[in-house]
Amino acid sequence: MKSVSFNRIHQSLEYLAPLGHIRYRAHFGGYSLSIDDTVFAMVADGELYLRACEESAPYHAARQAPLLSFQKRGRSVSLNYYFVDESLWRDRPLLLQLSSQSLAAARDQKLQRDNQHRLKDLPNLSFQLELLLCEAGVKDEKTLRILGAKVCWLRLRQMNKQLGIKVLFALEGAIIGLHEAALPALKRQELIDWYNELSDKKSRER
Repeated sequence: MKSVSFNRIHQSLEYLAPLGHIRYRAHFGGYSLSIDDTVFAMVADGELYLRACEESAPYHAARQAPLLSFQKRGRSVSLNYYFVDESLWRDRPLLLQLSSQSLAAARDQKLQRDNQHRLKDLPNLSFQLELLLCEAGVKDEKTLRILGAKVCWLRLRQMNKQLGIKVLFALEGAIIGLHEAALPALKRQELIDWYNELSDKKSRER
């Protein structure tokens, strides 16, 4: 079966050459096909499967093309890649068009993924602080920015009454992309005033 897959890989490399330099490697019990480290197709058991995307949905829905599946811990798992049948192999322009759509969709998804930082990748935020933020309902950078440092700090303070102003500085720095020690003086003073006012209010309520 390995030799059959290699025959299909080499056929794919020939037919899809206009897309660019295609690399292949072992993946999920088969072989992935990629251009510039972006996987857009798979070869398994001697058959080619293209990455499904919105643009190609009418085609594989009309053909009822089966999805690629493999066994994992005794159960079948489907991947988002649809079967290329012999009629499609005979229609090289259409095969190239669908493959191009798969590649474009894979590139778009990779770009979106690369642009989404984990919270711990932001300045000042450790893995531990990331976990606390997630527990407080702040699970991504977008939510952190929308809520702002003060609201996020208040959510953390509800879980940890000992939380100090340094974490407030860290959150603000993460949002604007600076180490907390490099916060602009005006912004730092604004946060200090807010923190002190909040502390005074808590003291008066006791």
